[in-house]
Amino acid sequence: MTRQIILDTETTGLNPAAGDRIIEVAAVELVKRRPTGAHFQRYVNPQRPSHPDALRVHGLTEEFLSDKPLFGQIVGDLLEFVRDAEVIIHNAAFDIAFLDAELDRLGLPPFSGHCAGITDSLALARAQFPGKFNSLDALCKRFGVDNTRRTLHGALLDAELLAEVYVWLTRGQDSLVIDLDDAERELDAQPMDLSGLDLPVLAANAQELAAHDAILSALDKACSKGAVWRAGISDL
Repeated sequence: MTRQIILDTETTGLNPAAGDRIIEVAAVELVKRRPTGAHFQRYVNPQRPSHPDALRVHGLTEEFLSDKPLFGQIVGDLLEFVRDAEVIIHNAAFDIAFLDAELDRLGLPPFSGHCAGITDSLALARAQFPGKFNSLDALCKRFGVDNTRRTLHGALLDAELLAEVYVWLTRGQDSLVIDLDDAERELDAQPMDLSGLDLPVLAANAQELAAHDAILSALDKACSKGAVWRAGISDL
């Protein structure tokens, strides 16, 4: 069983070394790259206020979090949920720094020691779309994932959106691997009768043929040995 966990956190600020804390952690489970419906989500009392900029992002007030459990009270359930799974996080270095800081306060090993491995979906996106915006919102738009509910950042919603994005992100035409379930569905599908389909054939007119020949002639001049597409199959 290939088990993956998509994880996200919300925090009081940007710097765990300066005392910023986790206020929400959530994760959703994929098995064979498909959501199982199993998820983990907890709010956490950080015992400190959020930075105003962070509060504008997540909207989780100090009052709302005041009666929530401490991180030490939810950490066992979190680590059990991710155990033996590949954990996928967008901009993993950020979330892992916070998780490691929380675990260190409790005298526990770093987060990577509790799961099978960590994959940064932001690094995957940057490799696939260099020079483009690769935030979660940008990837949702690129892949047609509906993120209209994301008026504020929430760890569970963000994990659910990232799960959809991750499947699209890792399922390109450059992959030769086809999921077994996909292959089975294709075999079970009824063949489509195309015998009555009349496809029109549009031939190039004289003007279009002349323009095409002019382009090939220009390419011939630019190639020292002539363009290969002018050669017959026997010459290649």
